[in-house]
Amino acid sequence: MGREHINLVKLSAGTESVETLAAWQGSRAARGADGHPRHMTRMWPKREAEILSGGSIYWVIKGIIQCRQRILRLDAVEGRDGVRRCALVLDPELVRTRPAPRRAFQGWRYLVPEDSPADLPTGRAEEETLPPDLSAALAEIGVI
Repeated sequence: MGREHINLVKLSAGTESVETLAAWQGSRAARGADGHPRHMTRMWPKREAEILSGGSIYWVIKGIIQCRQRILRLDAVEGRDGVRRCALVLDPELVRTRPAPRRAFQGWRYLVPEDSPADLPTGRAEEETLPPDLSAALAEIGVI
C-alpha cells in the first residue's frame, strides 16, 4: 500500500521572510487567472497523484523551512520559449511551521510526511519571527 500523500520542499530564492513571500504571492505577477498563487517549475512531478491527495509545498527561507502551502493542482503551462512547464497552483494560506534547517539545493525535492516539520500551534503562528541566524542555530540544536 502506498503513502496517502507526499509533500514537496523548495527554496524560496530571494525571499527574506514569510511576510515577503506572502507579499510576492499577493502580487498580480504571481497569481493565475483564478486568483490563486502559483509557482512555475520545469519538471513535472512523477508522483502527481500523491501530491494532489493532500500534499503541501514546504518553503525554505534563509536556510530554514518556515512555512507550507497546500498544493491544489498542477497546471501545464507553455512558456514563451515553447517549453512545457508545471505550475504548482497553491492555496493562498501560508501555514507557519516549526523551523527546520535545510541545506541549499536546486529545484524541488519530495518530502515524506514523517520528515515534514509540524505546523506551529495557532497561538504561535502570529508571534514575531526570530532573526534567521538565531532561528537556524536553535533549530540545529533542536530547541525549536
